[in-house]
Amino acid sequence: MVEKTKFIWMDGKFRPWDEAQVHVLTHTLHYGLGTFEGIRAYQTVDGRTAIFRLAEHTERLFDSAHVMQMPIPYTQEEINHACIETLRINEQKDGYIRPLVFIGDGVMGLHPQNNPTRVAIIVWPWGAYLGDEGLRRGIRVKTSSFIRHHVNIMMTRTKTVGNYVNSILAKREVTQAGYDEALLLDTEGFVAEASGENIFMVKKGILETPPVSAILAGITRDSIIKLAQDLGLVVKEERFSRDKLYIADEVFLSGTAAEVTPVREVDDRLIGVGQPGPLTLELQKAYFAAVKGENPRYASWLTYI
Repeated sequence: MVEKTKFIWMDGKFRPWDEAQVHVLTHTLHYGLGTFEGIRAYQTVDGRTAIFRLAEHTERLFDSAHVMQMPIPYTQEEINHACIETLRINEQKDGYIRPLVFIGDGVMGLHPQNNPTRVAIIVWPWGAYLGDEGLRRGIRVKTSSFIRHHVNIMMTRTKTVGNYVNSILAKREVTQAGYDEALLLDTEGFVAEASGENIFMVKKGILETPPVSAILAGITRDSIIKLAQDLGLVVKEERFSRDKLYIADEVFLSGTAAEVTPVREVDDRLIGVGQPGPLTLELQKAYFAAVKGENPRYASWLTYI
């Protein structure tokens, strides 16, 4: 269950959690046209709270809405400020931030016409998405029978609400079979991403990740690439198949919610020795140092409140 906080920012005003409601004829509820973001705030080493890469997340929210032809009735600066104030008013030292852009009620049918574009920002405490044990020991991943969207089927570069039905189906399929997370392939059979995370593999000291095509251009993914390059690692963005993944030395997932989660098994095949590898642990350590303000080199990624 989501742990309630006191207030939700909705359409420019703070409302008590239980009063932040919408009409049952809200267009997005019926047809899935909406966009959202997932952002984390961390209590930093000096005791302050900082939002990780807030500006980049807000920019992607606006990009997603632009692609989906949903004009947001606020500026990016206003949304950034609202995220900060929502954390502040709820007295959250650590927390997950969910901006949501959705089409309100009005006309029904597939064309929302002049229905209003509405915006909500919700914050709540959220621990490790794939579990604390998953962060420490690694998780078990299974390839789903569902494939990732093709670029001519959905707008894959956007965080569109309806896109995630694909992810839900994949996640349910593999968790019901006893696995922790789903791996999705693209329409040509190459590794794409997990249900809600980007994927990386390490082979002979080289870090590889699928290129941004049918996958979401993850902000955590971008952070990991930067951290890896700064550590002197070679990073390749290229397609690879499942069997290349099976013989990787290390595999891990990245995402705002999942952070940096090691993978110890894919499709019942141990990855490496079946536990988090040294480069995964090094990048995980570097990531948490960055988000918690322990490394001044990445201070520009933090927005303090």
